[in-house]
Amino acid sequence: MSLASLRRWLGVERVEVSARERLVAALGGGLAIGLMVLATHAVMPGLGGTALVLSMAATTVLLFAVPYGALSQPWPVLGGHVLSAVVGVACARWIPNEALAAGCAVGGAIAVMHAMKCIHPPGGSTALIAVLGGDGVHALGFGFALAPVAVNALLLVGLTLAMSAALGGRRYPAAWTTARRHAPSPPAPSHDAIVAALRDTDAFVDVTEDDLVHLSRTLAEATRPR
Repeated sequence: MSLASLRRWLGVERVEVSARERLVAALGGGLAIGLMVLATHAVMPGLGGTALVLSMAATTVLLFAVPYGALSQPWPVLGGHVLSAVVGVACARWIPNEALAAGCAVGGAIAVMHAMKCIHPPGGSTALIAVLGGDGVHALGFGFALAPVAVNALLLVGLTLAMSAALGGRRYPAAWTTARRHAPSPPAPSHDAIVAALRDTDAFVDVTEDDLVHLSRTLAEATRPR
């Protein structure tokens, strides 16, 4: 197996980002976690709060390291966490067996995120915390979905928006980036064509439709005879 084939098989990312972008991602993620620890422990001290911060840390990586990915956009972050929390609380309350409740919480969260078009992997952890987080989490009931879950999700999205507004060349959400691009002249594929192509893969693809359009136009422009 060649080195190129091995890299492709392992899924090694071949697109390089600038040192500035890496620094912004690292500093932004660190600041976000610090603020979230303070906010979470103010509402829910103890192990339950610590577990939730661990769940939100994964969201922080997505928001600051992959800000243009489909999984990182505001609705997946907010809907993914909050809806998953509601599912988790319901399972913790109504399913007496802890192992069964945990499995139903994560499976139910995945189903709900798919149905509501807000796939966000850390939401699975949030649903699980609602079941396994202990008495402190259980005492909050469905309020757990609002504080600290919704509060933390809003804090992360708000901080990402603020940093993007303050830093030139970085835009969040992805719609702001694609809206500012000057598309090359080749026509873009239709929405129906994009949907058909994605359905043909039969898998969730972490890229927005606008980014797919931009890539197809750019490739068409690059390969067009001059």
